[in-house]
Parts: sequence; structure tokens; C-alpha cells
Amino acid sequence: MSQDKPRKGPAGSRTAAGAARRSGSVHAALADEIGSRIVRGDYPPGSILPNEAQWSQTFDVSRSAVREAIKMLMAKSLLASRPKVGSRVEPRERWNLLDRDVLAWYATSPGRDTFMRTVQEFRYIIEPEATAFAALRRSDEQMEEISGACRAMAAATSLEERTHADTRFHLAILRAAGNDLLVPLGVLIETAFDHLFRYVTREGDDLDHAQKLHEAIERNIRLRRPDAARNAVRRLLANTDKIIGPYPGESTD
Repeated sequence: MSQDKPRKGPAGSRTAAGAARRSGSVHAALADEIGSRIVRGDYPPGSILPNEAQWSQTFDVSRSAVREAIKMLMAKSLLASRPKVGSRVEPRERWNLLDRDVLAWYATSPGRDTFMRTVQEFRYIIEPEATAFAALRRSDEQMEEISGACRAMAAATSLEERTHADTRFHLAILRAAGNDLLVPLGVLIETAFDHLFRYVTREGDDLDHAQKLHEAIERNIRLRRPDAARNAVRRLLANTDKIIGPYPGESTD
């Protein structure tokens, strides 16, 4: 028997076992289920998780699959292993929030409103200046990538298509900024952007206006106008603010 093959167990096997049978990777599906529970607060920082035997019984999987799942979560800095203690949930500030899986769990947790505002703040820190640099440094090929994504947004006929094109647009700008640190950063935050843009597209009531804001960014990068491009991004960010709302206690003025 393969170490990742689910074992037969009591009726009512849990979500991870079913997902694993569909995906073919028990330990990855189990890590996804446990990671989701940690991020949404079922196991707060400092909590000691159930042991291997308990997880094995709960999810109807092998103990070796549990061990692999725990290793995956430790690699994402969600867990630490203590001799004679077990797996303890790490403090939130140690979590690798730039990991795609952790971001996805965070984006779908009860704290997703905070997540979206956190992503939005990050955009304020990075995007205006990155866009100004893109206007100065972009190549013709990079410009076509940006323009193509903008056109794809306008032509999209579904939420999925528009969200994908929106994410492509912003990541293409980060690449065109010509800063080596922004390239891997953009790839890592792709999941964060995707979840934010999906929400904004679904909840926004004026897609035409949003499209015009994106087209203004595209136009000013194409015309190599860094100041105008920077300001166009800020107008887009302000429009997003109206949709996701302020942090609790912040003024809406």
C-alpha cells in the first residue's frame, strides 16, 4: 500500500479524504484542510494540534500521510514541532503569508475582509511607483502584454475571464517596472491579487468606469508619462477603496 493511499475506515470519512481521492494526493489535501482550519481560527496560535493517530482516524488516512501534511505546514511556518508536545500553531506574524496556499486560506477565511484591506494597503505601497517606473522602462513586448491584458478585461464575458485578465494586467506592470525584486514578488502575490480582484469585480456596480481607469493606466504607460501613470493608479486604488470599505474605525472621507 502506498503511504499516501487512504485507508478504509469508519463511515463518514471527512473532507480531506474525499478531496484526496479525487486529487490523488492525500497528504496535500490533508495539509489543505488542516491549514484552512488553522488560518480561519479553529486552532489559534499556541494551540496543540491533534496527534497523528487522531488525525489519521478523523480523516481516514495513513499516519504517514499525516506526517507529510504536517511537514508541509511546518514549511509554510504555520506549525512548529516540539518533542513530547506535538505540533503547535505558530504566532500569526511567523506565517508565510506570501505562500500561495496560505494566501488562499487567508482569502477564504472569516478574516477575508481584513485580508482584502491588507492587500489593498500593499498595493498603495507598491503599485503607484512601480507603474511610474514601468512608464519609463517598459519594452515594446512588455507594453503589448499590458495592453493585451487590458483589452482582455474589456472583452471578458465572465467573472473568471475578467479577474484573470485583471491579475495579468497588474502583474505585467510589475514586471515592466524593471526591478528584479518585484518580479518574484509579483508571482508570489498573484493569488492575493486574484482574490481581491474577484471580489471587487463581483461587488462593483460600474465595470465600465473601472475599465476606463485601467485604460488610463495603460495609456499613460504606453505614452511614457510616469507622473500621469502614477496618478492613474491612485485613482484606481481609490475606486477599489469605495468597494471594499475602510478598516474599522477609519474615516470614509
